[in-house]
Amino acid sequence: MIVAEGVGFRFLFDQQKRVVTPALARLRRRGTETWGLRGVDVVIQRGQGVALIGPSGSGKTTLLRAMARILVPDEGRLTVEGRVASLLSIDAGLLGTLTGRENALFLGVLAGLSRAASRVAVEGVKERSRLGDAFERPVSSYSQGMRARLGFAVADEIEPEILLLDEVHEALDHEFRAILELRAHEILAAGGVVVAAGHDHEMLSRLCTRGLWLDRGRVRGEGEFEETRSEYLAATA
Repeated sequence: MIVAEGVGFRFLFDQQKRVVTPALARLRRRGTETWGLRGVDVVIQRGQGVALIGPSGSGKTTLLRAMARILVPDEGRLTVEGRVASLLSIDAGLLGTLTGRENALFLGVLAGLSRAASRVAVEGVKERSRLGDAFERPVSSYSQGMRARLGFAVADEIEPEILLLDEVHEALDHEFRAILELRAHEILAAGGVVVAAGHDHEMLSRLCTRGLWLDRGRVRGEGEFEETRSEYLAATA
């Protein structure tokens, strides 16, 4: 469902304007460009759960954003087949001045639903998020966990075939982590794909059987999750 062939992303850095992308946050050097990802080859088939592991700044978020069709590669080719739902940051797409209901309606339209379909979906989002009366309050009043609940509920309402997670699940409470894990396993059982990044390796091991180790924008290891994790931990000990 996802095929990357020689995928690379080039980021520009302006020292005077202090324009820094996530992949460049730790570089802080004067220069015109650097590569956030380079020469990435990966094939993710139906029914596979893949964990992206590596230190901060290794390219995990960049690769997930590419899979979510937020970024377009500067080189190589990336093919993604299937309906995608992504939870790439707690605040991704959420507008603080709008209520939970208004955000759900807005994000539904952005996901490609008609206004009528989005209004119907909002009630499903309200039920899935279990926010109660808070659903009618501005998102700016939400805790991180509440924002993560809303984001997950919106993403799940579109019934994804591909679920992308970037540490957002780590902001969820125990109850919603269990709900997210169950939903992820349902997607996998139906022949879908789950790609997750984070530092909670125990949770990643429950969601994923494969691991992709990224280091400085390049693939350093790939294979069974436990084996790949062991290699990564040994190299960084």
